[in-house]
Amino acid sequence: METVVIVIHLMVVLALVLVVLLQRSEGGALGMGGGGGGGGGLMSSRGTANVLTRATAILAVAFFATSLTLSLIASNEDSPASILDAAPAATSDAPGAPGADTDTGAGGGGILDSLRQQSQPSGPQVPAAQ
Repeated sequence: METVVIVIHLMVVLALVLVVLLQRSEGGALGMGGGGGGGGGLMSSRGTANVLTRATAILAVAFFATSLTLSLIASNEDSPASILDAAPAATSDAPGAPGADTDTGAGGGGILDSLRQQSQPSGPQVPAAQ
């Protein structure tokens, strides 16, 4: 679900940027106005401006809707509120063991020691090359 909304959001963002760049500004920029005054074209410059203005408004509403949807999806995910809540307490007092303080020999028990224990592999290990 989240991936679908992200893809839609990115398409809306690209379309919104394109529509904004196509609009005629005071300086002319990338606007597709042409400057020809006759009625021979498909749309007059005024009609093109109205279509681009409406397209910008519709895409802006779609952008806000997808942004709010993504924020609601992110807030409903089951994840720990803090890294401190996810780390288990370390209870190793052996000198030289991970989590033990090498200077005093006393067990560390701090959050950094417990995170270090989590990051070490727990499965079968290959001996180091000599």
